[in-house]
Amino acid sequence: MAERRKAPLDRVLTLVRALADSVEGLTLDEMAEVLGQQRRSAERARDTIAFHFDLDEIEDGRRKRFLIRDSLRRHYVRPNAAELAALQAEVLAATKAQSPRAELLDALLVKLRASFDGMEKRRVDRDFAELARLQRTLVGPGAVARVASETLAAASQAIFAGQCLEFDYQREGEDETVWRRVIPHGILHGSVSYLVGAFPKGGYGLVTYRLDRIENALVSEVAGAAPENFDLDEWLADSFGMFREQTHQVRLRILPEAAERAKSWRFHPKQELTELADSGIRITFTSGGLLELANHLFTWAGDLIIEGPDELKTVMAEQLEAAQTAIEKAPDDASETDVQGA
Repeated sequence: MAERRKAPLDRVLTLVRALADSVEGLTLDEMAEVLGQQRRSAERARDTIAFHFDLDEIEDGRRKRFLIRDSLRRHYVRPNAAELAALQAEVLAATKAQSPRAELLDALLVKLRASFDGMEKRRVDRDFAELARLQRTLVGPGAVARVASETLAAASQAIFAGQCLEFDYQREGEDETVWRRVIPHGILHGSVSYLVGAFPKGGYGLVTYRLDRIENALVSEVAGAAPENFDLDEWLADSFGMFREQTHQVRLRILPEAAERAKSWRFHPKQELTELADSGIRITFTSGGLLELANHLFTWAGDLIIEGPDELKTVMAEQLEAAQTAIEKAPDDASETDVQGA
């Protein structure tokens, strides 16, 4: 039975190879002979192959010959319209978010499209244009942090070369910059992009630097590379977000009415989920970043109870109190005119 299911695919692949190996091309009758089937079957196979390969059509008197130009490897590794459109969506999202990756992704898209010959472009462009027009990656609200392309280039080059990165850094709330030399341990992209680094002499662990606050970045003459056993994903899992602090055992109880939603939700990459007798769910994980976690839990208001730790409850209470200012009545002397004229 398995052999019978495989036979049609075997025949089509045999025909693909024959069309690629032929110098003059094959007629439909010759294609039917390769398949060992009737001419109608050869026509269906030709249409299927034409959908996946650039099948050239050559006039030979009253007959037509078909062949696949170039090597088969080129056809198998060439991106299709859907893949190009997916990359285009990421380019647009990165551009809107002013991500430092926007230029790199756009350059990759340009190179991929430039690698096509005329026939390939005609084949792909129509589908690509339609998919690119009607496909987007959502860019939500967040910080706008523009990173100089030379900063990202220097950080990447330092990683490639196994050298330290030197730069001037402007810390939040300060006008003056401070000079830093760090061993690059990674680059993190998001609404804000960060460099993860460690001082060459150690003692402070890993430190994050906002790429948009880095100036005059250059590859140092001092050697420095992340240890081979360093795992950036493991390091990230120690915290809920970017804030690095002492880890806590987090316990969240999801109420029954939100249980299904929670089953398809990820609070933390290493979370454990336990179904409770009342049809609710308990989610546990170890993490720092309690402020970022508390802010996220606002989106679960009414569906979740913080069981622990007490430190998270305290942070949540503080955030609730601070959030009251968003709905408090404005002072009598504050007016729309005042705001517009400020």
